[in-house]
Amino acid sequence: MENFEFQNETKIIFGKDTELKVGFEVSKYSKKVLLHYGGGSIKKTGLYDKVVLSLKDNDIDFIELSGVRPNPRLGLVKEGIEKCREENVNFILAVGGGSVIDSAKAIAAGVNYQGNVWDLYEGKGELEEVIPIGVILTIPATGSETSDASIITNEEGWYKEHLQIIVLDLSLLYLIQNLLILYQVIKLQPVA
Repeated sequence: MENFEFQNETKIIFGKDTELKVGFEVSKYSKKVLLHYGGGSIKKTGLYDKVVLSLKDNDIDFIELSGVRPNPRLGLVKEGIEKCREENVNFILAVGGGSVIDSAKAIAAGVNYQGNVWDLYEGKGELEEVIPIGVILTIPATGSETSDASIITNEEGWYKEHLQIIVLDLSLLYLIQNLLILYQVIKLQPVA
């Protein structure tokens, strides 16, 4: 695998061990971040420890919000918004796949929005300012890492709506169980 960097609207850093650069990259934007992730696979694979070390080595304070599940929930998004406001966080680092990234985008949109973040998904509010987001991608397939869209599930009625610095170490993808990759491939198949 050849290491390289590519930039369009989103800076994508490709290559082995590129997750070790995350602290340096984040330091260009903020010294206090929300570390946002799912259930714990990043801890089992050792990725969590690498990310935390990189943040600490670059003097970046962080708070954590874990627990993102598939079809990310509005309740967790609101919790993230409140944490960011209370702790004066102005950058979100999402470590995971599409659901984690979508949740992070919703939090980023809601931090400076004065109303209910769900208003943005229903077209009742106007998005004016979003805090920056960085991503360490662990599951390929959704494209969420390079889009401005976000899909969130509102637990009250189970509605799903969408809102209109990436680090990619392809060797991290080898850590994913074959079955999980199969699920992602199946998820991409068109429904007839």
